[in-house]
Amino acid sequence: MPRTPIDTPVPRLTGQRAVVTGASDGIGLGIAARLAAAGADVVLPVRNRVKGEAALEAIRRAVPDAQVSLRDLDLSSLESVAALGDSLDGEGDPIHLLINNAGVMTPPERQLTVDGFELQFGTNHLGHFALVGRLLPLLRAGSARVTSQVSIAANQGAINWADLNWEKSYNGLRAYSQSKIAFGLFGLELDRRSAEGGWAITSNISHPGVAPSNLLAARPELGRAQDTPGRRIIAALSRRGILFGTVDSAGLPALVAATSPDSARGKFYGPSGPGHVGGAPGEQKPYSRLTSHEDARRIWELSEQLTKVTYPAN
Repeated sequence: MPRTPIDTPVPRLTGQRAVVTGASDGIGLGIAARLAAAGADVVLPVRNRVKGEAALEAIRRAVPDAQVSLRDLDLSSLESVAALGDSLDGEGDPIHLLINNAGVMTPPERQLTVDGFELQFGTNHLGHFALVGRLLPLLRAGSARVTSQVSIAANQGAINWADLNWEKSYNGLRAYSQSKIAFGLFGLELDRRSAEGGWAITSNISHPGVAPSNLLAARPELGRAQDTPGRRIIAALSRRGILFGTVDSAGLPALVAATSPDSARGKFYGPSGPGHVGGAPGEQKPYSRLTSHEDARRIWELSEQLTKVTYPAN
């Protein structure tokens, strides 16, 4: 039976600047296209310029009058994060929306970022932590809404406090869960610190459920020569409208969290279907691993030390 399309309205965003990481394909590209169609000035920071140019053209085909542009960003390099921060700061335009969507998932073998961090922790969490810190003046100038994309993997595993870089015993899925737990703790702590410190921004978190995105697709640079068996199963069920979402529907929770007049600061958004793996977007209860204020404070302070990016004191 054909799947009934799921959608959500996006309000007019004319005059607002939006930055979306991980928008060169997949879920992020769909999010960026919807923001552009709503009139936002959309900035796509990309690691791969070839894929970025293709994404730019795809958005312009779908939205002929789109205001969309590329910037360079490799979240696995703190130098690259700092360079983007300097570039956007030099442009001087306030940022009104930031959707932290980029991520890497389960390389078969342990890999490191340029700065020596386990790749998933360094990219998914530390890279975005540093990016928000570098962009904070522009975010404050735009009274921005910040939405950080986590994963259902944040509902399992734990932060490996004794070995954040997984040097002793690497497990790709556990390391991925750690990165998303840390990132979710950050997203909620960001809102608390903004409210306490008068930073004039709001922050919430979202997750896409399960969909045939590119996270588990063939990624030779990650040591994965072909799609994982899991992705092939997800794609087959998604095509049949069984349980899982589509790439388009998977972007809707982040869009709701970032743009809906009904979304709230410090909340968690995801698909509302069985198991929260598919279905219409909506608010849901935060995972238990994301509720500890002490863990949030601890990962925040560690992240400042590791990235050497400091936020204002509350």
